[in-house]
Amino acid sequence: MFNKLEEVVDRFREVEGLLSDPTVVSNQEKYRALTKEHSSLSEVVEVFQRYKKVCEAIAGNRELLRDPDPEVKEMARAELPELEGAKEQLEKDLHFLLLPRDPNDDKNILLEVRAGTGGEEAALFAADLFRMYSRYADAKGWKVEIMSLSEADAGGIKEVIALIRGNRVYSRLKFESGTHRVQRVPATEAQGRIHTSACTVAVLPEADEVDLDIDPGDLRIDVYRSSGAGGQHVNKTDSAVRITHIPTGVAVACQDEKSQHKNKAKAMKILSSRILESLRAEQDAKMAADRKSQVGSGDRSERIRTYNFPQGRCTDHRIGLTLYRLEAIMQGDLDEIVDALTTHSQSDALSGQEA
Repeated sequence: MFNKLEEVVDRFREVEGLLSDPTVVSNQEKYRALTKEHSSLSEVVEVFQRYKKVCEAIAGNRELLRDPDPEVKEMARAELPELEGAKEQLEKDLHFLLLPRDPNDDKNILLEVRAGTGGEEAALFAADLFRMYSRYADAKGWKVEIMSLSEADAGGIKEVIALIRGNRVYSRLKFESGTHRVQRVPATEAQGRIHTSACTVAVLPEADEVDLDIDPGDLRIDVYRSSGAGGQHVNKTDSAVRITHIPTGVAVACQDEKSQHKNKAKAMKILSSRILESLRAEQDAKMAADRKSQVGSGDRSERIRTYNFPQGRCTDHRIGLTLYRLEAIMQGDLDEIVDALTTHSQSDALSGQEA
């Protein structure tokens, strides 16, 4: 581990030098990449420097144990347990920091929320979930842009796709993919019976142009007239766009904008991310046999969480976490759940590395 840490320090110094190179500064793409690398390396270097200082302090205190002065010896002996504890914690931190990073962690995401089983109540819950993620995004200073929205007749949302931009969005929300189940008494339930409904959530890393090269010849683009509630453009111009990627069969339709050009751009962004995610899922499936465990496969058929309103309880089934503060969670207070999932994932990765 320490050889690797010294290599990280060497690379950190190299990157610092490159960032002050005028030729690098003038190349914005390279400068951005190096700035991002510098930021990720700096955390490792900082913890490693603290670790070395603690090790030096421990060595110094052990030397003082040989001091003829009893008071000096006692002082050194008293400080050692705290220093040893700090050293142990910093070693754990360094192990975590040296784990292979998910290359998508720094990316923006496409968040897809769809009503599942449960009819009108599922649509209302889908709207609640999207509001929960939107408020979480606001608290983090992220930007939410709705790419596609299909509202239910009786209120709620059939499906919503939103682009969320910000600092390390994917790293915080990547474990949200799956089936979210709700247990509550619907407003339309006269006898007060608890109903169970479900929604699916998908979190896709935004596809960069360098990630995916889509052959225009593999696309079928259809334009048609928008339908549903809207402005004067609805049902009057061919502004709606459906794009199908023929090799994979992935299809995306957008009709929210008045401009066909804007709808096409949005549809292409969603399509690219879905294709990239399908390729990643194929790779994950090939690797799954080698994994000991995982927080969640990201498969939307997997029930990951239950929101029980009568008991004010939220349970994440993957890690056995139950919290009795559902109201705050639905208002976007997700950090405790996100942190627990991240820690669990890191611990599993560390166990796999040590095995």
